[in-house]
Amino acid sequence: MTEKLTIKQWDEADMPREKLERLGAEALSNAELLAILIGSGSQEESAVDLMKRLLNDCNNNLNTLGKKTIPDLCSYKGIGPAKAITILAACELGKRRQMEKAEERPDLSSAAAIYDHMHPLMQDLDVEEAWILLMNQNFKLIKKMRISHGGISETAVDVRVIIKQALLSNATVLALCHNHPSNNARPSGDDDRLTIRVKEACKLMRIFFLDHLIITDGRYYSYHEEGRL
Repeated sequence: MTEKLTIKQWDEADMPREKLERLGAEALSNAELLAILIGSGSQEESAVDLMKRLLNDCNNNLNTLGKKTIPDLCSYKGIGPAKAITILAACELGKRRQMEKAEERPDLSSAAAIYDHMHPLMQDLDVEEAWILLMNQNFKLIKKMRISHGGISETAVDVRVIIKQALLSNATVLALCHNHPSNNARPSGDDDRLTIRVKEACKLMRIFFLDHLIITDGRYYSYHEEGRL
């Protein structure tokens, strides 16, 4: 009789965790996803094989799996109370996600929208901070991130970090904003030089540089609205 391989003995391309990291969760079967949750099977079968058997007994239906009790799941060799609770918790999370609406991402297609979004965050700062707003092609916010605290200049802000974060977030649109604690919205020479450097880097990486806003308490300066982008 041929000895069964454990998951650790599989080719790396077939390991569930590594497969998810390379290809994304959608590339995995239900059994593989469940195997990641329980971590291990038994001496007789791998976590994936165990989950395949469990799902087969549920007619490969996750709703049926979610109706199982802890004792039901613990009747399978390789599943103890901790693993059973993990499986049921995952099923419950899936059910709750199905009941919730998708999060509405802010539309930041205009300088006014960017100002309204960032002003509450920056209005009381007593030092300069620079933030990037990363968006998809429909100008919906993916992520915002502080990239400088305590000063902004072409040396204080690393343009490489800006571009790296945009690429990691799959952003196709980028906006830069920073505050002036002096409440003077007029851009400085450093602001101008930084704007040029970010614009050039975005152009090289085919990212649309939407705007650079200077935010004060009550007004803003937009390089885009001033025709300087």
